[in-house]
Amino acid sequence: MKYKITVGEKTYEVEIEDINKRPVIARVDGEVFQVLVERRETLPAAQDAAPADITARKAVVASAPSSMESASNALVSPLPGTVVEVFVKPGEEVDAGQVVLIVEAMKMKNSIRSVRGGVVKNVLVSAGHTVAHKQALLEFES
Repeated sequence: MKYKITVGEKTYEVEIEDINKRPVIARVDGEVFQVLVERRETLPAAQDAAPADITARKAVVASAPSSMESASNALVSPLPGTVVEVFVKPGEEVDAGQVVLIVEAMKMKNSIRSVRGGVVKNVLVSAGHTVAHKQALLEFES
């Protein structure tokens, strides 16, 4: 779904691939972000707002490819943890939003999804590896 979101004086075009998948994959003015939902809050109804039951989801950007990451074609870890399982191998084609591996952090298993489609060039981690925040997990072919 596509949305136009205004923050302050700036308007953004936001496209959400599937609001029910975690993390949520969002494109903001063409840039891809993985968004992790923290909690749901009910906003107070504004006097001008039509519905009184407006809700918002507070979110943090888990992984947003910077120009440097895009240039290196790497998928980076959105959180520190231990790799539990890897679902892809070099030469395999993946779609944007596809789960490529599982990272366990604080006794919770987190599905790490590809932020783009493409062919996997190199898998840089395997089950049992400890990874840091923003550490490269796999590389895509150009």
